[in-house]
Amino acid sequence: MLYSICRSLLRIIYAVLFRFEASGLENIPSSGPVVLCSNHISLLDPTTVGTKVNRKVHYMAKAELFNVPVFGPFIRSLGAFPVKRGGVSKEAIRTAITLLKEGKVMGIFPEGSRSAGDSAGKKGAAMIALRSGAVVIPVAIIGKYNIFRKMRIKYGKPIDMSDFIQDSSSDVLERVTETIMSNIRRMVKEG
Repeated sequence: MLYSICRSLLRIIYAVLFRFEASGLENIPSSGPVVLCSNHISLLDPTTVGTKVNRKVHYMAKAELFNVPVFGPFIRSLGAFPVKRGGVSKEAIRTAITLLKEGKVMGIFPEGSRSAGDSAGKKGAAMIALRSGAVVIPVAIIGKYNIFRKMRIKYGKPIDMSDFIQDSSSDVLERVTETIMSNIRRMVKEG
């Protein structure tokens, strides 16, 4: 309930402040596990990726945020869960895979931290997608968060993971990651 209220408010705020437009929402399955893989340009990106999606989107967030009074419980109630920075957080990966196996939606930023869009992706999104069997949707946030300037988000067509699922080669995660990142970069470039 709280998630739906916040999403409705954000839709209004984004429409007014950023003249926000979304395309490709039809590419997001209405049920089943989905990983939304997006470029990462701002702290606002998690809300941007989830605002127009009609399903609840779950995110990993820095563990330190959950220690902040009021804010920690608030983001947890919105579907965020903690990830330790600086290394592989096995607990966060397990939580993500469990959520996806329950048929939920995860928002992931493969670059890991904010960048100009040309950094390499990390392998976590690829591993989570392959282990959960989730549909992978590339997402491109286009524009800057300048008030009253148009901003767009594009949800791309699902990435065909069939070639990777049975692949046990040592570089499969790198190849999946590069496939995801190249789709995101192409969508950003196309605008």
